[in-house]
Amino acid sequence: MRAHPGQRNNPLRRGSDRVQWWLARILLVLAIAGLPAALAVGLAVHTAEARADRAQAAGRHPVTARLAEDVPAAPDLGTLPAAVTWTADGAAHRATATVDSGQDAGAPVQIWLDAHGNVVHAPAAAGQATAAAWTAALITAAAVPLACALTWRGATYVLDRRRYARWDAEWQEVEPRWTRSRPS
Repeated sequence: MRAHPGQRNNPLRRGSDRVQWWLARILLVLAIAGLPAALAVGLAVHTAEARADRAQAAGRHPVTARLAEDVPAAPDLGTLPAAVTWTADGAAHRATATVDSGQDAGAPVQIWLDAHGNVVHAPAAAGQATAAAWTAALITAAAVPLACALTWRGATYVLDRRRYARWDAEWQEVEPRWTRSRPS
């Protein structure tokens, strides 16, 4: 990470060259630090999702209900809302739940109820927390180096434009004297 000893005091080395040199090292460190950051993000997402899944599973329970109506076959949709009935605590209940299409009235279907007896979606599957964690980690692992690369590209563009503008201004100053001193 150190410049060649002869380059440190080189009169041709501009301030923008030093900025670019330091920026390259800082962005490289940030890009490499993105990997542990991605791991931390993945672990945090997994912990949060697993906690939410456990709370969801604890507050829901499955019930076998019967379809109150025929559910038309809809191969392109897969599931449709339909009226279902079930008996709990000696009382008959009726609600609308999402069920597989193509079933006849009276067919048994599994529904999920919350603590208040309302129909809810099934709790999240065991692998969903892991999938969410991997997704978050991969996005972070890709986003951090990409952000560093875009920052590098933008900075070099700005620094190059500044260097070219200064070079052009210096040439405008030197060129008239230089061309006059040359024989025609």
